[in-house]
Amino acid sequence: MMSAQLPALFALADVGQSVLDFFGVELETARVYGLKLLFIWGMAFVASRLVKMVARRIIAAADDGDDEYLSYGEKRAQTIASLLRGVGAIIIVVFALILTLDAFMDIGPLLAGAGVIGLAVSFGSQSLVKDVLAGFFILIENQFDVGDVIEVAGLAGGVEKMTLRVVMLRDVHGVLHIIPNGQITTVSNKTRGWSRSVLDIGVAYEADVDQAIAVLRDEAAAFGGDSAWQSRLDGMPEVAGVQSLGDSAVSIRVLLRTAPGSQWEVGREFLRRAKNRLDREGIEIPFPQRTVHVRHHGPGTEAAEVLGA
Repeated sequence: MMSAQLPALFALADVGQSVLDFFGVELETARVYGLKLLFIWGMAFVASRLVKMVARRIIAAADDGDDEYLSYGEKRAQTIASLLRGVGAIIIVVFALILTLDAFMDIGPLLAGAGVIGLAVSFGSQSLVKDVLAGFFILIENQFDVGDVIEVAGLAGGVEKMTLRVVMLRDVHGVLHIIPNGQITTVSNKTRGWSRSVLDIGVAYEADVDQAIAVLRDEAAAFGGDSAWQSRLDGMPEVAGVQSLGDSAVSIRVLLRTAPGSQWEVGREFLRRAKNRLDREGIEIPFPQRTVHVRHHGPGTEAAEVLGA
């Protein structure tokens, strides 16, 4: 088999020699340049692997073993790892290209010209510079991390990815929003430190409000003592009292302080329990009602009919 491949190898070597002769490059010179390029891009490959390894180590060091809940440390680690991979890849490729050009020519004048061109481009791409600077300060100030639920530029969602130029948010409908960092003027972080679920539960005007408050407080105490939900709560639930007198209901406010990002599932669970408990206690949760008065005019008589809707 080796003997069958020899003619093909000789033919390939002849083609290579013809190419070198066409450009006027000696074989030894080609070997030197080839070794330089192999070394440069080999080192670039090794550097990229090291960057990815460091990124994985950062994520692994912050992993607490709980796959259901993403802690603050894990979010921060994923953010730093994502930026490290993105920025690291750009830096490695740029340096490899510069060293490649330097192997064939004097790049001093080229770099000087590139600096002038870069200065001219920067004036024409101020928005890009603004995005990068804003992204840098977002990272330094730790305004949010990958996995946080935030509201920026009138849009809300979970942070899927962030770079020095853009932030990618996935909203509750599954839509991915890409927002340049320069457009971010105010950040509302809904999952930093602790969160809170604020529930206004309505009861009918005919119901005993004091009894309803007592029932909700008892249910809140039972909910706070439930071992299945204690890890998602940050303290005991609080029933503040009557919040408002609406058109058809008396609203009682319940405050649930939770672990970051758990406010929605905790709120839904407490509403389910509150509904079942109020039903058992015979306390009505009203629905909007309207009373319509219809007057009938007849010869010599006038009657009023009241209809409930």
